[in-house]
Amino acid sequence: MKTSLFYLPSIGSRAEIEQGMAGLRGDLYDRMLRELSEQTVLADALGYDSVHFTEHHFHIEGFEISQNPVLLDLFVAMQTQRLRVGQLGIVLPADNPLRVAEDIAMLDHMSGGRACAGFARGYQRRWVDTMAQQTHGIHGALPHEHDAIDAANRAAFEECYRLILRAWTQDLLCAEGKSWRVPAGPTPWSLEATRRWGVVPKPVQKPHPPLFQPFASSEQSIRWCAAEGITAVLPPLHPAREAALFELYAEVSGRPAGEGLGVLRDVVIAESDAEALALWVDSGLFCGQAWFEPFGFNKGLADPAGGEPANLFEDGLVLVGSVDTVSRQLERLLARLPARWLFAWTYNGLIPHAKLMRSIESFATRVLPRFAP
Repeated sequence: MKTSLFYLPSIGSRAEIEQGMAGLRGDLYDRMLRELSEQTVLADALGYDSVHFTEHHFHIEGFEISQNPVLLDLFVAMQTQRLRVGQLGIVLPADNPLRVAEDIAMLDHMSGGRACAGFARGYQRRWVDTMAQQTHGIHGALPHEHDAIDAANRAAFEECYRLILRAWTQDLLCAEGKSWRVPAGPTPWSLEATRRWGVVPKPVQKPHPPLFQPFASSEQSIRWCAAEGITAVLPPLHPAREAALFELYAEVSGRPAGEGLGVLRDVVIAESDAEALALWVDSGLFCGQAWFEPFGFNKGLADPAGGEPANLFEDGLVLVGSVDTVSRQLERLLARLPARWLFAWTYNGLIPHAKLMRSIESFATRVLPRFAP
């Protein structure tokens, strides 16, 4: 099982965020970069597979200060030797797909072929509506809603995705879509140099870096990822929902159960269960209740058959506790779900740096070896 670190990232502790407008504080941002550097250098030495950053904008509250995940990837890559760097993910409906293709290709070269590519659809309307205002009425699409806004967002996402793949694999391209035209129209360009020698750097990895889609939780998303060979990363869901989506991916892709799928889990390890739980209350639980539940992410924890909601700890939907407790939680998770990839939600800032460093180290050196093949 591959293990990666997933960062929002946040700046400031719970107390600093609750003071208000933490996102405006340059001192907190600089502290975040210093701590992020130490954490990822440690992860590199410990053998974690990769680190991934989300993309969000305008977060004055202090959550998800990750306006440009590719720049954060490069920041990490320049300080590490083997750790892969990626995004979970770049919000394609709010971006220019050709620029995304260029940026990730450059990252792949600058990191020595260590780039991953993760693409998301975008659900936070405050910033998606603003950043996507020039792309033909595309808006953010909330999880678990299926309406005209969701359909337009999905169509724009898929069009951008196709254009990125073509930019990575074709020297010259022409495209005619609903949102994008390449060339943009009757633009005069008849240079012999272009015809003979082609354009733009291609990624080091062929045909392109590994592809991911985060927070994939609907049947439609899983079908699409399976058909495209994209690794779908599931957020914590009710075990019945997770099992159904794992089966669906295998059915559509024709691959063994678990191939092409990852799960996202809070990972907080301390010397005692009580200490770990206290850290999680001020990080994962605080962030979830204040920031994610209002967007509907908790709906996936409900039993689709109308029964009891999932038990986060007993069902292995969070990995929180001492080394022995987290090992038991992970054992129960792997017993019911053939997960091949675990993305450890890393609550920087909300968990004190020294304690988070110990948690990252304990998971790699004291938990994961118990599950080595």
